[in-house]
Amino acid sequence: MAMQTTSDNSAGEPMMEINTTPLIDVMLVMIIMLIITIPPQTHAVKLDLPQNQQNDTPPPVDPIKNKIIINQAGGVLWNGAAVDLEQLRLYLEASQQMNPVPELHLEPESEARYELVDEVLAVTKRANVTKMGFVGNERYLKW
Repeated sequence: MAMQTTSDNSAGEPMMEINTTPLIDVMLVMIIMLIITIPPQTHAVKLDLPQNQQNDTPPPVDPIKNKIIINQAGGVLWNGAAVDLEQLRLYLEASQQMNPVPELHLEPESEARYELVDEVLAVTKRANVTKMGFVGNERYLKW
């Protein structure tokens, strides 16, 4: 409690200042009790999230032989259809699961970038391709 050492109140008039310390203590206790008694928020927002669409159609893997063409524009073709490297990896893994394992024919065009051919070869190596051959190399022979 606050005590006043000097008294300006010599006439015995009542003190006009209020001691707010007990009021603040009571308010803090009430706030704490209010916070404790409020139930946690259990409001949920129902959202319909998109479902992962799984295509049950098998990849276009030929059971006899498959052909990868790397063109000069930087595209990779799997049996004539354009694919990216991730799709190529999936197709190669699917072909390696077949019995018997189909042949893989790799045909880079003469103006194809070497980096892309190297990336395709790395994908085939990671897919553990066992039957692979280069086709069309006779076009690059210079007599």
